Amino acid sequence: MKRFLPFFLLLASLSLSADEHGTLIFSDDFERQESQEEKDEIGKGWGSNSRTRAKGNKQVDLRDGAMYIYLHEEADHAVSVTHPAEFTDGAVSLRFKLDDPKDSIGLNFADLQFKEVHAGHLFVAKISPKQVGIHDLKTGNMDLKMREARQANQLTAEQKKLLKGKQKTFPNVLELGEWHDLLVQISGDTLTVTIDGGEVGRFQSEGIAHPTKRLLRLAVPRNVYVDDVKIWSKE
Repeated sequence: MKRFLPFFLLLASLSLSADEHGTLIFSDDFERQESQEEKDEIGKGWGSNSRTRAKGNKQVDLRDGAMYIYLHEEADHAVSVTHPAEFTDGAVSLRFKLDDPKDSIGLNFADLQFKEVHAGHLFVAKISPKQVGIHDLKTGNMDLKMREARQANQLTAEQKKLLKGKQKTFPNVLELGEWHDLLVQISGDTLTVTIDGGEVGRFQSEGIAHPTKRLLRLAVPRNVYVDDVKIWSKE
């Protein structure tokens, strides 16, 4: 069930968010209905990989004013729910709920026009019930040369050391079955994760400073509920 603020408090909250995070360029509260229940029909510019990675089976459902993302049994890849999000510095906020200790959600930022990494991957913030991980993918695992060496099991000692420095993990215990507020902020080469109003961790790495983030991917290997998505741009 959604939480409602008095109107004057809502206006104050939106004003503060605009000042702090930049210009609001997208928002979605998922208060709409689908016309059928056979295929993904998210609407409002959202896409998914269900057609290519789950044989077209439905993996995204709009339920009670929220988006439920779940992995179909025939899928050969985690669910990826995408939305255009073009900015240099900015922020993404959303509400999410995890029901199982194995559930998680990743906010993966990509630039499909950048061909030096696999599938445009730049960096990701992954939230699970016990920890938060931040990964620089552009200069780490998804760099094409690094990925090729990794898949061939031919990483050098120097490359392995470099990869260790491209990620950081922060302990953070979440209550399952409850809604949580997530804010991911990108400023220059630094990404900061805040959950339920408290900073969980921040990580500085050159890949985060990629000049144009063009796509937000919600990466879901199992199940998650998502609501009240907002995207801001500072430039």
